[in-house]
Amino acid sequence: MIRRLSRRATLGAAAALPAAALLPRGLAAQSAWKPTQGVKIVVPAAPGGTTDIVARLLAAHLQQAWGQSCVVDNKSGAGGVIGSNEVVKSAPDGNTVLMGNIGPQSIAYSLYRNMPYTPASLAPVSCVITAPNVLVVHPSVPAKTVPEFVAWLKKEDGKVSYASSGTGQSPHLSAAWFLQLTGTKATHVPYRGAAPALNDLVAGVTSFFFDNLTTAIEFVRAGKLRALGLTSKERNPMVPDLVPIRETMPELAPFDVSTWFGVFLPANTPRPIVDSLNAQMKAWLDDAKTKERFMQMAGFPAYGTPEQFNTFVNAQIAQWKGVIDKEGLKLDAN
Repeated sequence: MIRRLSRRATLGAAAALPAAALLPRGLAAQSAWKPTQGVKIVVPAAPGGTTDIVARLLAAHLQQAWGQSCVVDNKSGAGGVIGSNEVVKSAPDGNTVLMGNIGPQSIAYSLYRNMPYTPASLAPVSCVITAPNVLVVHPSVPAKTVPEFVAWLKKEDGKVSYASSGTGQSPHLSAAWFLQLTGTKATHVPYRGAAPALNDLVAGVTSFFFDNLTTAIEFVRAGKLRALGLTSKERNPMVPDLVPIRETMPELAPFDVSTWFGVFLPANTPRPIVDSLNAQMKAWLDDAKTKERFMQMAGFPAYGTPEQFNTFVNAQIAQWKGVIDKEGLKLDAN
C-alpha cells in the first residue's frame, strides 16, 4: 500500500519531476483546462484485466466531465512496455493518457536490459487503486491450503505450469518469489493480459496464477477457481476468510506484494493539464459509485497528488530492484 515517507524524501521526489510539473499552483486552478479533441487512454495490457477495467471506468467519467470522446486503446506486449512507450512518444498535450501499473512503471526498469524509456519519461498524475494479488488454482489441484499446495509442488517437481499476465508483471514476480522461498519449481507461461491467462487457467491449461485480486475475485466467487491466500501482509476486508500467504509457513514470512494502478501523462505535459486530470480523478475516486465498484473488485481507491504519486512510484522502483537483483532476472523488452 502507499507508504508515508519523510519530508526530505518527499521533497527529493518532487525535485525529480519535470520542470513543467513544478509550476506554481496558481496556474493550476485552471483545472478549467479541457481537451479540445478526443482523449485516448492507453492500456498496456489486454482487455478484461484490472488495468483495462479501471481505464474504462475513468474513460466514462472523463467523457461526461469534459464533453469529449474518451476511448480506451489496448496495447499489450513486453510486460506493458509497448503500450507505455506509445504514451512516452506522444505529444504532451493531455490527449494521450496512460493507465499504468506496477509492471511497466516500476518492475520493468530493473527487469529489462533495453528499456526504451525511463521514469522521467512519464509525468505521474495519481494512483487509482491498490490491491493484493491472490494465489488461485484450478479446481483439479489437490490443495486447499498453502502448505498443501507447496507439498504438491514438491511432489510434482516442476511438471506443472503457472500463468501470468505478462513477463515482468507483478503476477509473474509474485510466483517467482514464492517458488524461490519455498524451494519449488514450475514452468512460467506468460499471457498478454490477465483475461486470457484466467481463461486458460479455468480451462485447466495451467495449474495456478498469482492474479490481481480485483480480477480473480469474480472467478473465485463463481467457483471456477480456488483461492489459497493473499500476497499482501494484511488481510483484505472484502475477502476476510483469505489469509496472507506470509502467515502460512515460516519460509514465506518475507512474502509481501500489493499491486497498484495509476495514471501518467507524457513528460513535460504542462502543469495545468496535469492538475486538471488530477482534479477529475479525485472527483471520480471520491464518488460513491466508484468506491462501491472498487469494493466489488476487492480493491481500494488510492488518490494522491502528482507529488505523492511520484514519491510512491520511486519507492516501488527501489523495492522491486532489490527483489529482481536478488532473483538474478534480466530480460529483453521485445
